[in-house]
Parts: sequence; C-alpha cells; structure tokens
Amino acid sequence: MPSLTTLCDLTTLFVIIDDVLSKPDQPAIAGRPCLLSDSELITIVIFNAVTLQQKTLKAVWKFVKEYLYREFPKIPEYAGFVAHLHRIVPVMAELLGLTFIPAKLNFVDSTFLEVCKSHRADTYKVAKNIATFGKNHQGFHFGFKMHATIGFFKQLSSILFTPANVHDAQALPKLVRDYMRMLVGDSTYGASVMRKHIWEKYHIIIIAPPHYKQRKKMATWWQNALLSMRSKIESVFDILKEHLHIVSSFPRSLTGYFVHYLRILLGYQFSLLLEILGSKQRINF
Repeated sequence: MPSLTTLCDLTTLFVIIDDVLSKPDQPAIAGRPCLLSDSELITIVIFNAVTLQQKTLKAVWKFVKEYLYREFPKIPEYAGFVAHLHRIVPVMAELLGLTFIPAKLNFVDSTFLEVCKSHRADTYKVAKNIATFGKNHQGFHFGFKMHATIGFFKQLSSILFTPANVHDAQALPKLVRDYMRMLVGDSTYGASVMRKHIWEKYHIIIIAPPHYKQRKKMATWWQNALLSMRSKIESVFDILKEHLHIVSSFPRSLTGYFVHYLRILLGYQFSLLLEILGSKQRINF
C-alpha cells in the first residue's frame, strides 16, 4: 500500500479535495458557522486513514489536536468533530462516487464486515435491525456485506453495502454501470437466470467458474486467464481489512459506521489515484 506522504503533502491533498467539492454561487448556510470546512474535515480523515491508519475517530481527533494544530488551528471539540462528520456523510459519498474510475472489464466479489463477534450478536444494539448473519466457507459472520467491483488496476468502480445475508448475485443489478461490458467473479455469480438478466438489460457478460458438479462446461483460454486474475479483488479486500482496518466495532451509531467505511474507502481511492498520477509524472519527467 503506497504511503500518501510519498505522493503529495497535506496541502496538495486539501487543494485537490477543495477543488472537487467547491460549488460556484453556493448559498450561505444559516446558523453558526463550522470551525472547519467540509474540505478540511475530509482532508483530515483521508490523510489519517492512509498515513497513520488509526482505527477510531477519537484517535484521529487527538492526532490533529496534538500534531496538526498549526494546519488546523480551529479544530473543534471531539463532539463537534464527530457531529460535523455525520452531517457530511452525503458529501463523502458523493466524493467517493467521483473517484470511481470507469472500466469495461471489472472483477466483482463481496466481503463480510463484521460488527461484533458472533456470540455477542444477541446483545448487539447499534445496528440491530440491519446487521444480520451471513455464511461463507469460513463460517458465520454477523454484520454487513460489502459488494464491490474493481478495474484491472485495482481501482474501485462501484460499491454496495447490504446486510450480511444478501446473496452476492442479487446485488449485481445495483453494482453494474453503463460503461461496464464484462464482469469476472467466482461461482456465486454463475447462476444462469441472473447472467441472462444482466445480459438482456445491461449487455454485460458475466464470466464465472462452473459449479463443481458441472463437468461438461467448457471455457476458452482467455476466459481461464481472466478467472485466474480474480485474486485482484481479494487483494483489495485484504488491504481494506488488514491494513486500513475497515472492519470495526467502535462506531456507536449506524451513521458512525458509514463515516468509518467512507473514510477508509476514500483513503484507498485517493492513495491509488495519486500513485497513478505520480507514476505518470515520473514517466513524463
């Protein structure tokens, strides 16, 4: 995972985010003005998610308060810091959507985002009416499921969060985009009914390995080559879960969970985009 500090500094990141979020002739908001702008707040959480990879907003706030007080001298108290982040969830979601890079070839998969250990599910309260049990080859998981598509260079193309019991194939209609032409996934996406529906409605080809009982199904060499590259999306999930700590039980509200998920996904996307930009600049030089 590239470090953001090796690709740009904090000021450059702020300028990029502020240019994207700035809207001309934006009406003034009534009431007491925020101590930090939306761009400054998003810059803080993205920079922290990639460089320090801290797990909680409390740790992020303490770091800014102690080490970035010159850059952000008007940092609010912790309660105001969290409340502001909760208010700008739609802004963060819009920004994440703007980072999605169109690609005709995409890899699709899902991963569980546990909110607590399975044996504590009965007493869990934060997302009690939404979090559910789901099962894969590793056993049962309680929480959410993140469905995603990525391009060849591991850039996110679409994201969908569902309860953990939603089947992967059922999420496909909400993951596909107009620019997609081919999706490569595991055997859970190989159901003929869904493949036919996606082709007839979106003209997208789904390539998936046959069920283990289908012994007469054939594949071309290029289909096998694409199927062998499905580990790309698994490596993205590994970065998000093991390095950027997207799985968490610390948020105390449903909105808090999505603040956490969005800041991690934004950190991943910006680090990848800036890495590509840095590579192009080195080549041009």
